[in-house]
Amino acid sequence: MNSPSTVVRNWFDQGGQAYSRFRPEYPLELSAFLASIAPNKTLAVDVGCGTGQLTCQLADHFTSVAGFDPSDEQIDHAVPRNNVSYECAPAEDIPLLSRSAGLITAAQAAHWFDLPKFYTEVRRIAEPKAVLALISYGVLRLEGDLGERFKHFYWQEIGPYWPAERQLVDTGYATLEFPFTPIETPSLSIQLDWNLDEFLGYISTWSAVRQAREAGREDLLHGFARDLAAMWGSSKDRRSVTWPINMRVGRV
Repeated sequence: MNSPSTVVRNWFDQGGQAYSRFRPEYPLELSAFLASIAPNKTLAVDVGCGTGQLTCQLADHFTSVAGFDPSDEQIDHAVPRNNVSYECAPAEDIPLLSRSAGLITAAQAAHWFDLPKFYTEVRRIAEPKAVLALISYGVLRLEGDLGERFKHFYWQEIGPYWPAERQLVDTGYATLEFPFTPIETPSLSIQLDWNLDEFLGYISTWSAVRQAREAGREDLLHGFARDLAAMWGSSKDRRSVTWPINMRVGRV
């Protein structure tokens, strides 16, 4: 079993590489559903693509996929695919031709956008009957005492360090303005079995963790890591982690 100090030492300062390694993968049913409602399979666009978690899954269904993210670090660590291109660009100024995209997605990203400007770009690049999908996954669920300790950490300890936009994720984007014809979506979730290092690696990618560190509250983070290490059992033991997937999907 790892000592608490080892857990803490491995947790921080991991950057875009950690984002690529630890961010949970979406279920394959998500990209298959999105492809099934697009007007064609020519071009999908993933805005705020990060390191390409959803981007690469869309590549299984579309001739070409374009991923855009404003962070050079994220793009530098993006997963390559033959039919995927990546470019550093903001959601509000997408470098694509007008009326070129059949599907436009934003996964775990739309809460950072200037939505009116983004929607203007969506309307510009969308082909007739194109689909826009805003996707998020909610607060993770752990079982038993681990779940209770996580809830306290999330809502009471790290909660004040989340930016205001995080509330939009916690509510499943239900309060976002969405001026498009809605499309009914299936019930989906992300389900993984993670060991302790994988779980804490994921936590390390949170913007709230960066904010807490900058505020000098690493004690909160170290305390949580120590508590989980004591409760987890062997650090190699795998625990079930589940995230509900929330979507706002519509016809442009």
